[in-house]
Amino acid sequence: MNTSDFSILLIDDEPAQITSIKAFLKRRNFTVYSALSGEAGLDIVRTKHIDLVFSDFRMPDLSGKEVLSSIKKINPNIPVVIITAFSDTKDAVAVMKDGAYDYLSKPVDLDELELLIKRVQEWTYLKSENELLKEQLQEKYKFNTIISQSKEMEEVINTAGRVANSKATVLIRGESGTGKELIAKVVHQASPRNHKPLITVNCAALSESLLESELFGHEKGSFTGASAQRIGRFEQADGATLFIDEIGDISPQTQVKLLRVLQFGEFERVGGSKTIKVDVRVITATNRNLEELIQQGIFREDLFYRINVVTILLPPLRDRKTDIPLLVDHFIKKYAEENARKMEGISKEGLDTLMQYPFPGNIRELENIIERAVIMARGSTITTTDLPKTMYDMTERETFNPYDFSMNFSDKVAGFEEEMIKKALELKAGNQSQAAKILGITERHLRSKMQKLGIINDKRP
Repeated sequence: MNTSDFSILLIDDEPAQITSIKAFLKRRNFTVYSALSGEAGLDIVRTKHIDLVFSDFRMPDLSGKEVLSSIKKINPNIPVVIITAFSDTKDAVAVMKDGAYDYLSKPVDLDELELLIKRVQEWTYLKSENELLKEQLQEKYKFNTIISQSKEMEEVINTAGRVANSKATVLIRGESGTGKELIAKVVHQASPRNHKPLITVNCAALSESLLESELFGHEKGSFTGASAQRIGRFEQADGATLFIDEIGDISPQTQVKLLRVLQFGEFERVGGSKTIKVDVRVITATNRNLEELIQQGIFREDLFYRINVVTILLPPLRDRKTDIPLLVDHFIKKYAEENARKMEGISKEGLDTLMQYPFPGNIRELENIIERAVIMARGSTITTTDLPKTMYDMTERETFNPYDFSMNFSDKVAGFEEEMIKKALELKAGNQSQAAKILGITERHLRSKMQKLGIINDKRP
């Protein structure tokens, strides 16, 4: 993207701050507008094309929160970044829940500012491309069944939309509960084959003999209990799409027959000799490491390359935490309606608890937690007392147990760092310089870590 085509608005009541950032951005050829008050900034948003807004948090006329709210009413697609003093970081994080893209602490690190702008540009490009894809595919399928606002899921939607019109075999990878079947439905319904239903088979739920019969069908008398001819899923999916879930669990014998169908579009029913030709688009999914299975001789390498023409990697919920508030709101409405309950939402403390939880069961686990909370809540708002107590125990256990791998490496390290920093600040009564010394890092490094982890120093002297 050409930087001159990307327009940035700076809103700050401090002229020196605007001058410094504006000069930095103009040297990089961005189109830059500036305003010394919230109202003046909103006038620019109303009259100019703006791609990104940086707004100070505390200003005499309007707060950063009010500026954000007004911009969302004018154009909800403009990302807003809040610039805040370190003491206001907690408020800035709260504003992010109201829709701010991110926040920066004063004094603004210009390198960090530039990286953030690049992230926004990538996000904006993906979002605009996805809007076009959604518009083109809207008559066939509503992509808004995927509830997300994260960059990670924008990439998933983008890939799903681009591959939908092709005949390419798709491999969807991700942990259990991440929504692999939903993505398969999206790809199918957005494809030219959507006039026929998506045919699904779950390999993990069937024994080897039953799976082969499910996929390819069988002839009468081909095995004990085969009292009649059976049409398999491949024949049912002729001219449509077959979704094979948990493909990493199929036996070597079935892998051979599956490879032949993918290569030549033909197979025989179990116990039969007649060759059957089909036109099937195959989508597969797995939560297993297929590369490791290949090394162990469990999964065929040639089959892997056949199913892996296009890969869609679904991120775990812990890596797309900005989607949690949207999903929580969706599930509360869903289960409140199902259970005839009037629910206003979830408390701030309840949402904070969910945001900190690693969700080893991903979206499926979150949905179960909210369903239970809606049913068990004493009032119209879900609170921390309505959430499972095991959540708190698991968070602590996973963070400090090096042998528990249900939490990913980066989250475990971040949790450990957070606890160390909080303890050091507690020991030194909030003195960041002294806390940095006992941690063996510079005070600047400490401030950077605190900002990244969202740690508020309430005891700062």
